[in-house]
Amino acid sequence: MGLSLLASQRSKDPNTKVGATIVNDNNRIISIGYNGFPNNCSDDILPWNKNGDFKEIKYSYVVHAELNAILSCNNNNNLENCMLYVTLFPCNECAKAIVQSGIKKIYYLDGKYDNTDSAFVSRKIFDLADVRYEKYIPERKNIEIKLEI
Repeated sequence: MGLSLLASQRSKDPNTKVGATIVNDNNRIISIGYNGFPNNCSDDILPWNKNGDFKEIKYSYVVHAELNAILSCNNNNNLENCMLYVTLFPCNECAKAIVQSGIKKIYYLDGKYDNTDSAFVSRKIFDLADVRYEKYIPERKNIEIKLEI
């Protein structure tokens, strides 16, 4: 989960920073993603607004962390039976991609949208597809990283 939190800091989203890490059944890192615009689409040109016309809000353009991690996965790596560590419970759109990719277990840090229709649909999709999900309870509250050699 620490890697997912670190990846989330790469997001330029001023409101919600999300990170995701996919690991295989040997706990080896397969892929990492964060929420942001598609490759080669400037963070300075596309909107970060949350409200307004569909063409002028971030939700029309942002690729979620989970999908970014799935799409960034090296083609030589199979995601079947992998685990996903994500800082925010997946939306219904990401739930579909998670199931299709073969991921079988999700650990999430924050469920701030737990009472939304999207989270309800995500849980239903996961339950039907036998994808387990669990709120991640950290053993420690801090991770210290020193950027000196």
